[in-house]
Amino acid sequence: MCTSIKFAALAALFCFIFFTSRLTAQDITKEQKEETINNLAKLLEDNYVFSDVGNDCAEHIKNKLKDGSFDNVSDKKELAEVLTNELQSISHDKHMRVRGPGGMMPQDEPSNPIFDQYKFMKERGEENYGFRKVEMLDGGIGYIDLRGFAQSDKAYEVAVLAMKFIKNSNAVIFDLRENHGGSPEMIKFILSYFFDKPTHLNDLYWRNGDRTEEFWTNEKVDGVKMSDVPVFVLTSKETFSGGEEFTYNVQTQKRGLIIGEVTGGGANPGGMFPAGNGIAVFIPTGRAINPITKTNWEGVGVKPDIEVPADDALEKAIALAEVEAEKYRQKILEAAGKEFENLFANLNAAEELYNKDSGEAEKKVYSSLETVLNKNLIGEPDINMLGYEFLGEQKVALAISVFKFNTEKFPESSNVWDSLGEAYMNNGDKELAISNYKKSLELNPDNENAKQMIEKMQSGL
Repeated sequence: MCTSIKFAALAALFCFIFFTSRLTAQDITKEQKEETINNLAKLLEDNYVFSDVGNDCAEHIKNKLKDGSFDNVSDKKELAEVLTNELQSISHDKHMRVRGPGGMMPQDEPSNPIFDQYKFMKERGEENYGFRKVEMLDGGIGYIDLRGFAQSDKAYEVAVLAMKFIKNSNAVIFDLRENHGGSPEMIKFILSYFFDKPTHLNDLYWRNGDRTEEFWTNEKVDGVKMSDVPVFVLTSKETFSGGEEFTYNVQTQKRGLIIGEVTGGGANPGGMFPAGNGIAVFIPTGRAINPITKTNWEGVGVKPDIEVPADDALEKAIALAEVEAEKYRQKILEAAGKEFENLFANLNAAEELYNKDSGEAEKKVYSSLETVLNKNLIGEPDINMLGYEFLGEQKVALAISVFKFNTEKFPESSNVWDSLGEAYMNNGDKELAISNYKKSLELNPDNENAKQMIEKMQSGL
């Protein structure tokens, strides 16, 4: 749904064009028609991204006004529809649309613009900021039904939660068949999870200021990057604007497979401008420029890699994703197996060093664990379990180094200090054991094991 771009900060949004109209029919006088059309012509001349086309559009509707083409138009809703058809006959720009009173159209003088914005964002929240469905399908296939790209702090919070939910996926399907657009910033934000390093996705040229804005993926994300996970994007003829940009970015970067129908063909972002008498127009004030193709999808849409009817796209994607997900799973397991082989080889080598140089031995333990930790192959519980395995094998020095590493990486965990305390106790170092048990108790006063161990050792001192 479109929002008023009465505020300049929102002018960069890709508008949600196709929405259920809530327009209210209202009579319009001859004088009001003349005023509205002249205002509209001026707005097009001053703001449309292609100035020559904007001038042609303005001249066209003024000539239509003069020759009486609008004389039989009696209400604002009808005038908006007629003007939309006339403007698109010249511009061939599907973003350029005229709206009558009602819905989210801007008023000539908003009585409470902050409240209007609150209501708009409340509606976006009720729609979960575009995230209609997020789930894990069989085979570790993440699925996201994404209806739009909202931009707000709350929208980003939902996006992060969605990405964290599917972080263990072996393949990911983005369903954009009903996605009508939104913020290029949110598009960049989501795609940042699927590129290992900063990647130049798209540019937006803006007529105002004659400037070009570049969009690169973020180097870091809140969560885990899925830079080599197979990606599938579903499209339909209803996929529009920002939904098309997301699709085009994935396709031109060869980051995933597009399945479905040719998209709607709207690549010119802009905003709503009031033309007076309750009528407003969405004017594209910019255009997308892909850094690879040097063009965009305006008027032609994005052609899928596999073209099937929209209703069949999900079934087709799941069938393909199941195959790719299993390949990815095997690749990950093979790579992880090699990493763990290296880890144990290094830890065993470190064990042999303790009698010669305990400092070097511990450095080797730390660097070996750091490698697998940074690759998200292990976490706090895994490291703790490894320490106990060595403790059970009477490799106490090695176990202590492993537990110490865990306390440095997860210092807020009561459990890691408890484990280190137990290792020191097994090594006969009561003072260090008590010290670490006390640290565990500070973090978790209900740790009965730590209380009992401290009492036992203190009574035996």
